[in-house]
Amino acid sequence: MALTPDETELIRNSFRVVSQDSQQAANRFYRILFERSPHLRHMFLNDMEQQGGMLMSKLGLIVAELQNIPGLVPVLEDLALRHVAYGVKPQHYPLVGDALLQMLAEMLAEDFTPATRAAWVKAYDDVSRLMIRSAYSHEVIPAET
Repeated sequence: MALTPDETELIRNSFRVVSQDSQQAANRFYRILFERSPHLRHMFLNDMEQQGGMLMSKLGLIVAELQNIPGLVPVLEDLALRHVAYGVKPQHYPLVGDALLQMLAEMLAEDFTPATRAAWVKAYDDVSRLMIRSAYSHEVIPAET
């Protein structure tokens, strides 16, 4: 489902704010993720500051190219396949999405409007579906309930 120009703008504007302190955003994201899903901690072998930099860099690339999803496909496919090597499973994607939304809500405070949240949910759902399909096309993936 393609994002509207308004949804893209909401995502870009909110990411611009969050990325002004990208290290804090990344730290908060991982703190939320590991508090909610401590079983995922073992997948992160890199230095967490370096990991946070990679997270914000990839997120920035995705946000910058939201109106060019076909151009993003090779990047997302590569990213998805690398995540498989780290042990990422399809069921981990919603956990990451929830942590991302919580981090955005905390960092943006009242600027994380319902419309902004809905745009991020839509974008994350689209990106994660594409990544899951790329990485696990040989597996049977349960339908959403």
